[in-house]
Amino acid sequence: MTASKPQRDELTGTAHLDSTAQLMTRITSQLGTQLSHVRPDGSRRTPPQAPPAPLTPPAPPAPPALVVVAHGSRDPRALATVHALLDKVREERPGLPVHLGHIELNEPLLTDTLAGLAPGRAVLAPLLLSRGYHVKQDIPAALATAPHLSARVAPPLGPHPLLVETLYARLVEAGWDPRPDARTRRTSGVVLAAAGSRDPDSAVDTARTAALLAERLGVPVVPAYASAAAPTVPAALRALAVRGRHRAAVAAYFTAPGRFATQCAQAAPWIAAAPLGAHTAMARLLLHRYDGTLASTAAAPAQRQLTSA
Repeated sequence: MTASKPQRDELTGTAHLDSTAQLMTRITSQLGTQLSHVRPDGSRRTPPQAPPAPLTPPAPPAPPALVVVAHGSRDPRALATVHALLDKVREERPGLPVHLGHIELNEPLLTDTLAGLAPGRAVLAPLLLSRGYHVKQDIPAALATAPHLSARVAPPLGPHPLLVETLYARLVEAGWDPRPDARTRRTSGVVLAAAGSRDPDSAVDTARTAALLAERLGVPVVPAYASAAAPTVPAALRALAVRGRHRAAVAAYFTAPGRFATQCAQAAPWIAAAPLGAHTAMARLLLHRYDGTLASTAAAPAQRQLTSA
């Protein structure tokens, strides 16, 4: 009967001691927390503020769209070449919105491409090699149908040294000796075969490219045309032969394969180079025209301000 009391006392005492220890620990913790907010002089400390979250910089605005304007062709190789060229442009300038529009014969037509663009700035870069009706009339007329755009038309691709480098590369690919001896230089020549235009500015631009290519090759280069202008490619080849230039090559001054390029190549007595195509220099030239047009647009307001002052 008396053996059970020490056990109850032991259990009760243990429970009592455990509760007291827990209570003292809790009181001590609360006092420590409160005292941490009080300075030695009795004033209250200001709780530390969490550092502000870093501000996320706003995303830079998208650059103005580049709309490459191709002529269009019934030859399916032409459209494939243009798409390959635009892929190179995108590789050269990641993040640049690049679009395609055709003057005729292929979709999308330029007017449809412009209508599908969101309001904003754009540069129309003609995939054309000289001045002429398309650059002066057709492209501005298409742009006039898109009043929601603030856009400018870039100059045509030619003449320009990057075109000459592409022409040279295509000739070498076709078999032109990049290091000809003196005798080969004396007997060689090149016909620069272009589409042709009735606009005299087009002939001026093509002749300038021919002169630049002649400087690059060290041999005469005669411009010739597939239509609408003279001389024809056969006539230009005969003119070179009269001068003792029987080793004559035809350089294709066309952006892509098509009927005119094929027609001119068939007249070649020796080698015929491929069209300019999707060469890296062509992609860089399109971007050069894009950048130059944007720079001239930015400079125009300042120029007008200086003039008015």
